[in-house]
Amino acid sequence: MASIPRILAFVAVALMVASCGTSPSHDLLNKVAIDAPASAIAATHEIFVATTRQRADKDPRQVFDGDRSLDTAFARVDMTVPAIHKVGNIERAKGRAPSDPAKDFSARRVTFYRDAGVFEKAISANISKRGDRVLVFVHGFNNGFDDGVYRVTQIAHDTKYPGTPVLFSWASAGKITGYVYDKESANAARDDLEATLKMLAHTKARSIDIIAHSMGTWVTMEALRQLAIENNRDLNGKLGYVILASPDIDVDVFKKQMIRYGKPDRPFTVLLSGDDRALQLSSIISGSKPRVGDYGDAADLAKYGVVVADLTAAKGSDRLNHAKFADNPFLVQLIGERLAVPAGLASAPIDAEPIDTLGKGIGQTVGSAAEIVITTPFKVLRVVTGGE
Repeated sequence: MASIPRILAFVAVALMVASCGTSPSHDLLNKVAIDAPASAIAATHEIFVATTRQRADKDPRQVFDGDRSLDTAFARVDMTVPAIHKVGNIERAKGRAPSDPAKDFSARRVTFYRDAGVFEKAISANISKRGDRVLVFVHGFNNGFDDGVYRVTQIAHDTKYPGTPVLFSWASAGKITGYVYDKESANAARDDLEATLKMLAHTKARSIDIIAHSMGTWVTMEALRQLAIENNRDLNGKLGYVILASPDIDVDVFKKQMIRYGKPDRPFTVLLSGDDRALQLSSIISGSKPRVGDYGDAADLAKYGVVVADLTAAKGSDRLNHAKFADNPFLVQLIGERLAVPAGLASAPIDAEPIDTLGKGIGQTVGSAAEIVITTPFKVLRVVTGGE
């Protein structure tokens, strides 16, 4: 039976999560389009989508809801970013208020593809046009379809990613009470992500990069593990960077996944933070077993072929400290600097590079100076993020 302090901690963190949660409506589309002058729009991004969610027929403004589908659906969402956007932020309308493109991230239109073949042709054309690279983003727990679209748009925009952004959206319920449902949805989506990665490998893409967050890292690691079992762990040489942000995976399970995958040719990157309150909640739910995303022994993880970046000293923009990789202005631009060169064309593996010089041209981060501790299989390095 759980102790009283642990129960109180569970309740406290749950309330914090609820207070910082996403919009319960999860609307993506406006009822009526709102126009904005071209000068008010910073950029338009075409976000390609593979999802295991059901179409939101009861509320089309959501596009896809939290119910599971046994088949993968495909779409494209054309998103605009307002000129007032600040790096690390997602400017969005409150509740069910319509999004104003001059002030908010806004969905301009949604295109649905009837099957995988039509989708592959469409995305192949975009990949060829945009530089032969793909960035796959896999969202985490408590995310509606809208949340994933907004986040991948923000990441692609803020990192200045030189390729095609793809959202893999598994059927999260998008509510704080849905942790167990989300875990099963993540399990159910493993084959679909694997198939999506294989599809992307059939295109002319030179590099397929992956950023996964929270519970989405579980889906990602399972898909990569399955690819390794099929002797195709590097997607025919096209697997690029794999960034696992705040992994909501039991440490022992992660070690077994890495053992089965084998040491990557280019180390995966794990972003963790000792003050991640969302993962503290996950640990309580999971029987107080440590999660990878707040694990205190970076050297232990590095033995399995990963580079660990400890972001504990860096500031997040919410009280959960669960999305620092994307909402801290310096960190998201640091990731962009890393992604700028395709993995296969990088001059040296990350453990051999002068990591302490990363970010020198980015400028000052918001807030006081913070130190990122990077642990590689061979050494420990430190990156100072700067200050005001």
